[in-house]
Amino acid sequence: MASRVKSYLCLDEIQRESSVHTFSSDLLPSLGARINQSTKLRKFIVSPYDPCYRAWEKFLIFLVIYSAWICPFEFAFLKYLPNNLFLADNIVNGFFAIDIILTFFVAYLDRKSYLLVDDPKKIAVGYLSSWFIFDICSTAPFQPISLLFNEHGNSLVFKVLNMLRLWRLHRVSSLFARLEKDIRFNYFWTRCTKLIAVTLFAVHCAGCFNYFIADRYPNPKRTWIGAEMQDFRQERLWIRYVTATYWSITTLTTTGYGDLHAENTREMLFDIFYMLFNLGLTAYLIGNMTNLIVHGTSRTMNFRDSVQAASEFSARNQLPYHIKDQMLSHICLRFKTEGLKQHETLNGLPKAIRCSIANFLFFPVIEKAYLFQGASFDFIFQVAAEVQAEYFPPKEDVVLQHEASSDLYIVVSGAVVVGRVVSGEMFGDVSTLCYKAQPYTARTTELSQILRINRFILMNRFQENINDGTMVMSNLLQKLRLQKGLYPELEPRDPRSNHSTDRIEDKKLIKRVTIHLRSRKKVISTKQAAKLIILPTSLEELLEIGGEKFGGQKPTKVVNQDNAEIDEISVVRDGDHLFLLED
Repeated sequence: MASRVKSYLCLDEIQRESSVHTFSSDLLPSLGARINQSTKLRKFIVSPYDPCYRAWEKFLIFLVIYSAWICPFEFAFLKYLPNNLFLADNIVNGFFAIDIILTFFVAYLDRKSYLLVDDPKKIAVGYLSSWFIFDICSTAPFQPISLLFNEHGNSLVFKVLNMLRLWRLHRVSSLFARLEKDIRFNYFWTRCTKLIAVTLFAVHCAGCFNYFIADRYPNPKRTWIGAEMQDFRQERLWIRYVTATYWSITTLTTTGYGDLHAENTREMLFDIFYMLFNLGLTAYLIGNMTNLIVHGTSRTMNFRDSVQAASEFSARNQLPYHIKDQMLSHICLRFKTEGLKQHETLNGLPKAIRCSIANFLFFPVIEKAYLFQGASFDFIFQVAAEVQAEYFPPKEDVVLQHEASSDLYIVVSGAVVVGRVVSGEMFGDVSTLCYKAQPYTARTTELSQILRINRFILMNRFQENINDGTMVMSNLLQKLRLQKGLYPELEPRDPRSNHSTDRIEDKKLIKRVTIHLRSRKKVISTKQAAKLIILPTSLEELLEIGGEKFGGQKPTKVVNQDNAEIDEISVVRDGDHLFLLED
């Protein structure tokens, strides 16, 4: 029977990971991975992403921290292990022994297929061939075993073997790797905590090892600590440990007060290797801190450089004050909006997700704009997916008079002076759709968010949606009729033929009407929704369209809201409500 495997990219794991906002380094699924693969592991097999198992791992981290401190300390300072420490160490070893057994029942992620393997045989083989030996050596009870050979269990060999418990520190490294990807925690402070932990551990170990060398040297007075404390072995444990730590930190920081220094060859050799290690550790610490600080200040530095460059440019070219002010205002606003990382976030997403986000944010705004009233849902959906949202500071020119405008603008928030354009209104529509130079300057009066629609994209949507393109041009013509005196030289063009339409007579203008179905014996039906259509050229076509729109009905007459029968199609005005009567 083939082994059952579970894809890491399954629904319950996605929900679990997203619920805590953490990201694993193993998020990449295999190519062709299916989301409907088995979501159930074999009996007695535990998922490594199970909350209970994650809690167990976190509990072991505290035991690892204890082991990291106590191992060097016992190695250097304690010749005879007290009963309480003996008991505590073996309890800790017992927990790690339980973890070794538990690991044989934890599914693992295959690095080649990125699938969770829950076959017990494969789990056992994988563990035995990797970290099993190291885990056993770091958990073996060497202290009780040493009592079989020595009454006090203070043999140097077994002390060295006890240091194998430091192998458990690899769990801390894995923990910090997860925390650095956990957005609940600040990355800067997570990295700082890791660097501080590494430094303290290095100081602790170096102090313990240096004291161990002095303690084992035949002549106590010719040691780094014996030169200052004649009978240092009789001093309190706390004083000896603080003194060793003091030496370690002054050497690590290269302060070197000179009060504690090597007195014999063994200590000199250790100091040489410790200071060589310090070179690497210091480079690691300085490099990481520099990277964190530069990353946090680089945006501000780039902003200051941009402001300085803009100021020098305006001074060198003797630009007017209002242009310089617009340049600096734009740079300041760009600095603020860069922190939002809107474009970077959207550009890194698949197209379907970008479309969903754009339509959630912009569809209601575009739908309410006069130019797109009456257009189909599909057309507005396609347009919304292509818009670009931009911010403009107060008193900045969006478009200039006589500029060859190629974009259409919709004000989302704020206000623009074109006359006065407020939220939900448009500008640049006439010049964009009529292929004319911009007839006026549009300038913001306050902080404004504006949607920009490229003419080339809009014309492509017209060609793909002929009826919607006609509806948009009809809306534009209606505006031109109402504002005829403001645009005497403009010639709106048809999006399909690009021919001039300035000579179209009123009777040929496209009209939109709302039709309702009504019975002679009943009031307006509430079961049939009203339909918005383009008025055809004859009553016969209107009745035929009405029959199709209302599910095969056969209306015979048309009346208006005043219940007056309509005999001539030309008397119908744009925006009228017409009622179709059936016998």
